[in-house]
This record gives sequence, structure tokens and C-alpha cells, in this order.
Amino acid sequence: MVSEEERIDIKVPRWSQDTFYGRFMHFWSITDWRNGLSTEQDLDNAKLLLDAYRIGQEPPGTKEEQIWQAKQLYESAFHPDTGEKMNMIGRMSFQVPGGMLITGCMMQFYKTVPQVVFWQWINQSFNALVNYTNRNAKSEITNGQIATAYVSATTGAMLVSLGLNNLVKTAPPLLARYVPFAAVASANLINIPLMRQREIINGISVFDKDGNEIGQSKRAAYKSIVQVCTSRVVMAAPGMLIVPIVMQRLEKFRWMQRIKILHAPLQVFLCGVSLTFMVPAACAMFPQISSLNVNLLEDDLQQSIQKKYGNNLEQVFFNKGL
Repeated sequence: MVSEEERIDIKVPRWSQDTFYGRFMHFWSITDWRNGLSTEQDLDNAKLLLDAYRIGQEPPGTKEEQIWQAKQLYESAFHPDTGEKMNMIGRMSFQVPGGMLITGCMMQFYKTVPQVVFWQWINQSFNALVNYTNRNAKSEITNGQIATAYVSATTGAMLVSLGLNNLVKTAPPLLARYVPFAAVASANLINIPLMRQREIINGISVFDKDGNEIGQSKRAAYKSIVQVCTSRVVMAAPGMLIVPIVMQRLEKFRWMQRIKILHAPLQVFLCGVSLTFMVPAACAMFPQISSLNVNLLEDDLQQSIQKKYGNNLEQVFFNKGL
């Protein structure tokens, strides 16, 4: 058993969240696609070990590294707000296998209307599930709002794809390969705000540095959604902007022209390589527990803070979601 003076503070990440490197290492651990290979029993055991560790009743002989591994598995599969196990497809650890397949196919099959419609539908279905799963769970959302976000983002992505495909028919082939990225970026800007519209309408919970809830802030919600939208676009950008260049050059070789059946698997693989690094990098762009200066909050919330804390509170904190 870990001695009292050596006990880990499992409430905080293993690495400092004050630097990009620390945030990258944190998200590298919980978005690692290998976490998805863990069984339900593995995840439940990780939760049980952490629960026991919190009250100092972990099994004798438990090592520090076992606690860190349990924390990694727990954070890869359980929602930080509710503590509930998330659906597998919606977990960030599924972003690489799910994203590489969908992104690769979107860039390979983008020329005809049925191809565009099908893959944009698949992509937005995936995005809607991920956005819902990783929302700030303290803000409830109705089934009607989920449906509106899903339909709007899917429709928007299809219109952007089909419209741009028509515009670039006479443009260089490489330009046409960038149409899926434009559609994905546009859809994210539609999907995420709509999926999290209750946060914009009602605000999200903000806390002091000790975790005490202070109130609800719409401005904190705006900041969190802008950060998440930015991260999602950056996450997709390298794979969807660089891989088309690589594929265009490879396809000029005769040996590549003879193995056209392997073009899609190769593109999927290259997207996977990109997402392996870009998922944690994009998530690490902004701290998970974001902050906002008190003087930027709504007037009524500032007045409430002034009455309770005086001038002793300069910032509030909130979970921005993923």
C-alpha cells in the first residue's frame, strides 16, 4: 500500500496542465486508442481501485504505477462530470480508429453525389455522438435539440460538399480533394454549438478554485464552445490537408495506379497516423478546466460573487468539455 506521505492526488492529472506539453501528455494517455481494447471488466476494476484508493483502502502492495494506469483507463471511459461510463464510440479513445476510417473514406470517395451524401451522413452521425458524449453534462439537452443539431450539421455538411464540388469541377484535382475538409470544418461550427445550445441558453456551472459552485454563466459557455470548435477543426486539419497532397503524388506512380484497390486503405492509414498525434494535440490546445476573469462574467453573477467573496476572487473555473 502506498504510504500516506507518498499518496497521489488523483483529483488532478499526472502532468501539469499549465503547459502545452503537460496537457498533451495527459490527453495522449486518455485518448490512446489502445484504451479501447480494454474490456468492460478492466474499466470497472480501474474504477473500483480508484474508489478504494480515495478512502485509503486499496489492496496491500498496490504500486503507484497501478494507480496511474487505473486513472488513465478511468478517464478514458468515464465522464468527468457524471462519473458514468460513456458509450464506446463517443469516447475520445475511439477518435483515432473511428476518425481514420471515416476521414480516409471521405477523402477517397468524394466525387459523386451518393458518395458525398453517404460519407457526410456517417461523419456527422459520428460527430453528433462524440459531441453529445463529451458535452458539459451539467447542462441537460432534450432529444429535440439533439435531433436539430444532428440534422442541421448533416445538412450543412452535405450542402457545403455538393456546392464546392460543383465549383471546383474545372479546378485542379488537388483543390477538389480539399472539399471534405471544408465540409467537416463547416459542420463542426454548426454541430457543436447546436448540440450544446442549452449551455448557451442557460449557461454552464462555474466554480471557485476549491471546486465550490458559484453559479451559471453564458459567457463561460461561449468560451468553452469556441475552444472546442477550434480544437476539432485543428484536429482534422493536418490529415485532411496534407494527406491529399501525399496521395496525389503517390498516384502518379505506375505501381500505385496498378493497385487502386489499396488507395482507400492507404489513405485511411495515413489519416490514422495524423489523428494519433493530432487528437491529443488538439485537445491540449486549451486547458480542460478553463477559466474566465470575474470581470468578464455577467453583471448579476459579478454582483453575486462580490457579495460572497468580496474582491478575493479574480477567476472562475469550468469544464469546457471536449
